[in-house]
Amino acid sequence: MTTLVIGANGQIGRQFCELAKAAGEPIKAMVRSEEQRAWFEERGIDTVVADLEGELRHAFEGCDQVLFTAGSGPHTGPDKTLMIDLYGAIRAADLASELGLSRYLMVSAMRAEDPLSAPEKLRPYTAAKFAADAHLRHSRVPHVILKPGRLTDEAATRKVATSLEETGGENTVSRANVAHALLHLVQARTLVDCEFDLLDGEREIAEALS
Repeated sequence: MTTLVIGANGQIGRQFCELAKAAGEPIKAMVRSEEQRAWFEERGIDTVVADLEGELRHAFEGCDQVLFTAGSGPHTGPDKTLMIDLYGAIRAADLASELGLSRYLMVSAMRAEDPLSAPEKLRPYTAAKFAADAHLRHSRVPHVILKPGRLTDEAATRKVATSLEETGGENTVSRANVAHALLHLVQARTLVDCEFDLLDGEREIAEALS
């Protein structure tokens, strides 16, 4: 019952992996290079070297679900957005379906629901997320799509909302709260074929994401 974490070395990915380790949740952190392994191995977290733009299938061995929290990052161009946020997510979903994994958990974005509403420089990213989400919805693998609002580095409150109506229009969520929400979703294995927006709010995570 191991979760493959694609994007483990990202800001949300690292926080999630630490939470999962502390909770005793079996995970395998996928990293791009041997150099990235040290941080995880120091914490006793199992790792595998694989690449969304290269060899990938072996990373899924021994895993029954996958968490996709990878991203090309703000300092890359549209080419990497296409290869990581779109094609990488699609490749991973297709492998999860082919290998019969129980679930695929996707970290998307609220703005992916309407890419043209995003600031111009973010539109390639939100369009990639829009298309990757659509592909996942039509795949054969059971899925959960989590769509955080604008990310911040605030501390975890473990209190969230799932709509702008709850927050009075405030559209932010801390990366720490996203990591806690992902731990809940990874452990809530009966949740399938559902989607949640995620914002900082006043509700307990288990109540909001049910």
